[in-house]
Amino acid sequence: MARPFKSPKATSAARPPKAQPAAPVEAGDAEAPAASHSGQRLHKLLALAGFGSRRDMETLIESGRITINGQVAQVGAVVDEHDIVRLDSRILHLPFEAELPQVLLYHKPEGELVSQDDPEGRATVFDKLPRIKQGKWIAIGRLDMNTSGLLIFTNSGELANRFMHPRYEVEREYAVRILGELNPEQMSQLTQGIELEDGPANFESIYASGGEGANKWYQVVIKEGRNREVRRLFEAFHLPVSRLMRVRFGPVALPPRLKRGTMLKLEQKQVVALLEWAGLPVPRKPLKQLSPHEKDRATRVFVPKVRKQRRSLLESANAPATPEQRPARAPTANRRIRQDADLKQASMQNARVNTGAKKRSDRNRGRG
Repeated sequence: MARPFKSPKATSAARPPKAQPAAPVEAGDAEAPAASHSGQRLHKLLALAGFGSRRDMETLIESGRITINGQVAQVGAVVDEHDIVRLDSRILHLPFEAELPQVLLYHKPEGELVSQDDPEGRATVFDKLPRIKQGKWIAIGRLDMNTSGLLIFTNSGELANRFMHPRYEVEREYAVRILGELNPEQMSQLTQGIELEDGPANFESIYASGGEGANKWYQVVIKEGRNREVRRLFEAFHLPVSRLMRVRFGPVALPPRLKRGTMLKLEQKQVVALLEWAGLPVPRKPLKQLSPHEKDRATRVFVPKVRKQRRSLLESANAPATPEQRPARAPTANRRIRQDADLKQASMQNARVNTGAKKRSDRNRGRG
């Protein structure tokens, strides 16, 4: 029996060209559900690719540097796999299917800033991060310069938002050493809440964890990430904090083998567990099978090396475009320019070396 004839599938060339990128969908638009099934929002895909937050990507689209099929994109545009998206003249490969993000744990020491750039030139945690092929590293939560402990990095903007957004109330646990000791009434007040300069604040839980002499240790859990909030809560009782270390952020605890100043990359199964905890889609692709050597190498604790960071898309937009616009290089003190005499002197020295080697070879010829 002959096989039934199958009509050829329609290619991207047969698809009618789009007149313009999709406009932002209004709340009362009846066609909004249909548009959502044909593609995905451009700024969301850019954020998933790790180029920055959704707000940063909206700013990038507003700058006019993003085009869809040759036309300038608008904020709220919807694209699919057949559309050609460019940044300036470079084609962008957007993740229409969810890809497994990367997650990096860092035991931050005191004295480092959690910032992309510091005008004073101080050390930042981003100076030590390993290179990443797609997107950029995003710090999940910030730590003060004088605070150490667990710091999480990822290239997934969605995962970082799930950790940091106040509406999710993700727990942060700290080990705190103070100069002094809390009484039961003060500990009760810290859990009930006290008034700070920027509003009321409280610990979800607090308990003593030992200490000798005038210094006492406490374990506290908080669900906010306001600036210096833990320190300010203790300082409200005139108890200065001498050591502060974050030991847990949500479901991720600081591993005991992760010593101060070292990094650790999470395994694939651990990343999948984080995505399930966050309620984010897990990639359909099967996990990459690693050999025991590759698995040990990928999840080995390592000491990061300082390197120069790659600029983000928004930072590159403000960079000088032509050599004339770039700042002039400062002249080097006592800089010496090579002269012709240097070349002649070097050639004469090489000739003397070659002559001496030839004489030694002739002298040793014939010896066993």
